[in-house]
Amino acid sequence: MWILVIGVAVAVLLLVLVLATRGRSGAARPSDAAGSSDSTDSTDRAGGASTGVASETTPDPEPLPRAAVIVNPTKFDDVAKVRDEVRALCQETGWDEPLWLETTEDDPGSGQTKEALDAGVDVICPLGGDGTVRTVGSEMARARSEVPIGLLPGGTGNLLARNLDLPVDSLRDALAIALTGEERVIDVGVLRVNPAPMDGEGEVDDQPVDAEALAPEDTGPEELHFLVMAGMGFDADIMADAPEGLKSKVGWAAYLVSGAKHLWGSQFKAQVTTDTETFSRRTRSVIIGNCGKIQGLALMPEAQVDDGKLDALMLSPDGGIGWGAVLLRLVTAKRKGHHRVTHHTTRHITVRANRAVQVQLDGDTIGERTAITADVLPGALRVRVASATPATGASKEDVAA
Repeated sequence: MWILVIGVAVAVLLLVLVLATRGRSGAARPSDAAGSSDSTDSTDRAGGASTGVASETTPDPEPLPRAAVIVNPTKFDDVAKVRDEVRALCQETGWDEPLWLETTEDDPGSGQTKEALDAGVDVICPLGGDGTVRTVGSEMARARSEVPIGLLPGGTGNLLARNLDLPVDSLRDALAIALTGEERVIDVGVLRVNPAPMDGEGEVDDQPVDAEALAPEDTGPEELHFLVMAGMGFDADIMADAPEGLKSKVGWAAYLVSGAKHLWGSQFKAQVTTDTETFSRRTRSVIIGNCGKIQGLALMPEAQVDDGKLDALMLSPDGGIGWGAVLLRLVTAKRKGHHRVTHHTTRHITVRANRAVQVQLDGDTIGERTAITADVLPGALRVRVASATPATGASKEDVAA
């Protein structure tokens, strides 16, 4: 009898324990009710463990920084080799595969810059001559972009790079600075082309604007950007007559050949208006600078690339003796005291000529014009510079710091 009672009690106890165990299991795993697999889900969430406890999802790796390289393929004999060199250094530096964009005759860099900005790259590197740098910088300034520009040497002048003391003989060194250097904010010059004649003596008829001579980004309103210098007269004549083939063979010597050709050209009468004065003078060249140095020669010693101002230089030689005086004045970097060489610092300048004369921006000529107006866009462009030393054109406060 006692054996029967004990057997029934044990059976009831076992039944209660089973029901309780099933209840607790169902409460802890609601997915079972939906028909999902308890072992498979647990294993997937735990990365292979079958403990039934879900682990945290492994975060995606941070995307690598990426550069866009806007290259003028006509400047290189082997573009593929240059591309491989750029790609290899990006990889060494921990950067992603660069966005490689080549300019064309119809689009020298404006559309490529827009594409690079739309792609969200971290730095945009023009690789070509001063014209490519100007076109890329112009588009970035117009867009008020916060993306920095990294200057890579590929032309004869490399004017902006020289003014910022950046490498012009080593693509590898220049690219290293473009990827890892500091950012410096610089000004940009704006040139408005106005072909209207000056009033009074020597007045000429309106000259039509040569739209074909302007880059695609400049063909709307007559507003062009320059990063280094714009000029009217002798300097533009030199740029216009320096053959591309000769520049590719002998470099800057091509400009010496062209300069000798135009050395004895005639003066023109210019009416000049700055922030503080208006005057007229017969001159050979009017140069408006955002930077002041060309090939180591400080044409405008006080020009600073980030002071929110432009510097203007007027060269008014008369014959061979006059040119000798001008050269001496430029070499000794004296700013005042000679009527053949005058300097002016201003935020705005207008030059109106009594005849059409050649005009250039950063070494690119745009044809003959009778009047130009220039203004400054302070801090409109970010440029990667070397981290160790301040760039040429640094403000006195920055150098002192």
